[in-house]
Amino acid sequence: MPRSPYGFVLSLLVSLALTAPLTLTPLEAFAKTSSAATHKSTKGKSAARKVSHPVHASVLMEARTGKIITSSNAETITYPASLTKMMTLLLTFEALDRGKLRLNQEIRISAHAAAQKPSRLGLSPGSTIRVEDAILALTVKSANDVAVTLGEALGGDEARFAKMMTTKARALGMARTTFRNASGLPNPEQRTTALDIARLAKVIVSLPPRYYAYFGRTSFVWEGSTVPGHNRLLGTLDGYDGIKTGFVNASGFNLAGSATRNGRRLIAVVMGGRTAAARDREVASLLEKGFKTAPEKPAAKQPAKQPAKQPAKQNIARR
Repeated sequence: MPRSPYGFVLSLLVSLALTAPLTLTPLEAFAKTSSAATHKSTKGKSAARKVSHPVHASVLMEARTGKIITSSNAETITYPASLTKMMTLLLTFEALDRGKLRLNQEIRISAHAAAQKPSRLGLSPGSTIRVEDAILALTVKSANDVAVTLGEALGGDEARFAKMMTTKARALGMARTTFRNASGLPNPEQRTTALDIARLAKVIVSLPPRYYAYFGRTSFVWEGSTVPGHNRLLGTLDGYDGIKTGFVNASGFNLAGSATRNGRRLIAVVMGGRTAAARDREVASLLEKGFKTAPEKPAAKQPAKQPAKQPAKQNIARR
């Protein structure tokens, strides 16, 4: 009886069916991996609200009154990057006032803090840093390892400190700001707006001079070496005396800056600059234009109201 020509093919198909679940060709493996990665990426994006990056936004504010002189995309959600450290420092200064921290106090570096990505001071786990040096490491170097160290010293761990930061933000009227870390390193849930940053800057410039002066430092000495700063408008723009720079890929180049002329202080915030130089020029331009505008006049004092005169009592003859 002649043998079926399909017998060999049928055997081969059965053999493949049995082995296919156990073996993937390189092409199949690549396709499966790509599909899983795409699914994971899409799932991650849907979990967090989408933000166009980088968002370009700006605010020019009168520091005394909080009046907005000019703005663009001021309430558009974006990422704060290292402007986050303004809040870390504000809570540090408040802790100093309460006696929870001392400037000469040594605080310990955890393994978590030491593992932060640059910019960093390069501290080793178990080593220590003085609180004042930690402050300078943030205002000058924008060191992420030190920001986490301060957060852990104040909150016990970084997550609890981030909740403290968010609570403080709400108290300051920063309704669209949420913090998830002390440094500003990328986190999809760490959000803010240019207007909220201006509100925070208004509080920072109102700090006692002993604290605000840290934001005007262009360098500090650490272990015998001079560490230069990032805020290149210091010393180049009339009246400019701080505050903070920031950058991550998602945010672009950020800067909150302030200057005083003839007793009038302005705050300028730029988010999403294309380059550090472009961001600096925009902040400088905003401040220059602001100082050319007429300052807001204080509200005229209303004369105190005089008590209404009572009519003279008439003597009525008794009858």
